[in-house]
Amino acid sequence: MNVLIVEDEELAARELQNMLKQVDPTIEVLEIAGTVEAATDWLEKNEADLIFMDIHLGDGDSFEIFRQINVKSPVIFTTAYDQYALEAFKNQGIDYLLKPFDQEDVVRALRKYSGLMNTAFLPRVNPENTSAAPAKERNRFMVSIGSRLKTIDADEIAYFMAEGKYLYLFTREEGSYIIEETVSSLAGQLSPKNFFRINRKFIIHIQSIREMFKLSRNRIRVQLAPAPPDDIMVIVSEDRAEQFREWLNL
Repeated sequence: MNVLIVEDEELAARELQNMLKQVDPTIEVLEIAGTVEAATDWLEKNEADLIFMDIHLGDGDSFEIFRQINVKSPVIFTTAYDQYALEAFKNQGIDYLLKPFDQEDVVRALRKYSGLMNTAFLPRVNPENTSAAPAKERNRFMVSIGSRLKTIDADEIAYFMAEGKYLYLFTREEGSYIIEETVSSLAGQLSPKNFFRINRKFIIHIQSIREMFKLSRNRIRVQLAPAPPDDIMVIVSEDRAEQFREWLNL
């Protein structure tokens, strides 16, 4: 399968490329285009079996590509916003991945593509087993404070929070730092005993949980210490609630 990635964040593009290779080594990423102009120029001269396309690019939204040229390839849209789903499916969209997505989401999207194209897709990984303990856990993180560098031990971390294009590390001492990682890339590097990814935005340390409250549809609201900025409500997603309970040994 030949794939085009349209993404203006280099880290996100490389992470998606790595995910695709892990899922199916036969997938070849032909190009990574970071702008509307670059993607349009490439598609005028080339074709891909499948396109992974971010919606917000450096020089405009990716729907402009479809206004300029006839895109024939199916598209899996990727974005941090859910309000573009209708327009996405009007423009060759076959799936819509909300950032930050993980390997399970990519596997499901590729299976959907396979079903629509009547092709065989056998992922190397079992998506139900992607939370297995990593081979090597990270014990510390390096962060920058202006021109200074500082290391933070994993046990000092309260949680990681994705917001927009950034990932923030929050410590128990209420410090916060931007780190050059993503939620998906971190999930396999942390101690599964101490950290749990509760939804697309948060990975929390077990000792940062102050209180928990039952919600409808099997969801759980978690009160963290320190509290996230702007009183953001932290909720364990419905599809992770059962694993979360097991993690807490309830």
